[in-house]
Amino acid sequence: MAMKPNYRYERSKRDQAKAAKKEAKLAAKEVKGKVVEQENERERNTDNG
Repeated sequence: MAMKPNYRYERSKRDQAKAAKKEAKLAAKEVKGKVVEQENERERNTDNG
């Protein structure tokens, strides 16, 4: 007899994967923002000095 699918387990795994992907996306966005901010800071320093 075939096993019945465990929909709650599958749903929780999908939700965990989605949350991990969202977290990674936000982390990448934050890192990118810091890099852009540092570049802007360098440009301001070279323009003034």
